[in-house]
Amino acid sequence: MTEVMRYAAFTTTPTGGNPAGVVLDARELSNAEMLAIAAELGYSETAFLHPTDERQYQIQYFSPLSEVAFCGHATIAASIALGEQIGPGTVNLATQAGPVPVEIAADPTGGLIATLTSPPTSTRQASEEETRPALAALGWSADDVDPDYPAHVASAGNDHLVLAAASRGRLADLNYDFDVLGKIMTDLGWTTIHLFWPESPVVFHARNPFPPGGVVEDPATGAAAAAFTGYLRTLGRLKDGTVLTIHQGVDMGRPSLLTCSTIPGDSRVKVSGTAVPIQ
Repeated sequence: MTEVMRYAAFTTTPTGGNPAGVVLDARELSNAEMLAIAAELGYSETAFLHPTDERQYQIQYFSPLSEVAFCGHATIAASIALGEQIGPGTVNLATQAGPVPVEIAADPTGGLIATLTSPPTSTRQASEEETRPALAALGWSADDVDPDYPAHVASAGNDHLVLAAASRGRLADLNYDFDVLGKIMTDLGWTTIHLFWPESPVVFHARNPFPPGGVVEDPATGAAAAAFTGYLRTLGRLKDGTVLTIHQGVDMGRPSLLTCSTIPGDSRVKVSGTAVPIQ
């Protein structure tokens, strides 16, 4: 019988953060069986680990609809679950998007905190042909977008359309056409759309529609947070080593806290967070 663990990531309470399924030993499972488990669980992602050596794992991520190359919140959840069994230290995860080392350390509150190093980040300006239908499906007008932050397609293992809301109220009012936006994103290869509003140069509020995964909205999206951090660095908004705070999930009643930082001379990004079991 496969043991499926349930964790809420990027939170200190089971009612916050982004729920993820975790299977610590999936070596006997086929892709079809893993997809079926993820679909039955219904979380945005479930992480399946395949131990290969001491503190070395291959890892696969499945949404209820398909396999995903990389998922940040499920990585944090799986790493905390591992840390509770094998103790603090570094674990090395082999993802479809490349190697992802994770540092697991004791948290001052008495629990554990995990810091992943993302796959390499990249970003490019989104074309009007890409953004126009996405804005229409979101129900946003051109005035709803902050011109100080150009629309980009940013990546850290997966591609995400990055759009800046002109106000906190615009970000809070999310009511989009699920089927239309999902088709646009699937056709263009976008995993989520990272909608954000800047509270300050280093504090941001974010929401992430995820219709290609069968989920209306992600309460915390580590992969998108890493891609977004790379986007800000490319725009010259972040110096290397600057710590970025992202609040997500607040508007859907599952507040999440993600902490990101750049690495000098490296396109990768560090993303930190906690996770707690869901009973």
